[in-house]
Amino acid sequence: MMPQNQISAQSHLRQYLPSAESNPATPNQLSEKPLPKREPVKHLLIGSAPAVTITIHRLHLIGYASVGDWSPLLPTANPDEVMSILIRQLLM
Repeated sequence: MMPQNQISAQSHLRQYLPSAESNPATPNQLSEKPLPKREPVKHLLIGSAPAVTITIHRLHLIGYASVGDWSPLLPTANPDEVMSILIRQLLM
């Protein structure tokens, strides 16, 4: 048999412990909103080097994409033609 003061101490501690019925929410469960889905969209510019460069700079001026977001100018199979690629992640 347990001494009375030990039983009292256990009862006192029990009030701070979760009961078997309670299932306390974790911090992640409290704000359980579905995360927004991201989907890539790929932009491909093909043309002469000056035309692709001007287009990249115009898109930068209107705030669509920074110049540094585009790939370097890459040659295509056609002479005097280059391409540049931009991949953006859209929230769906």
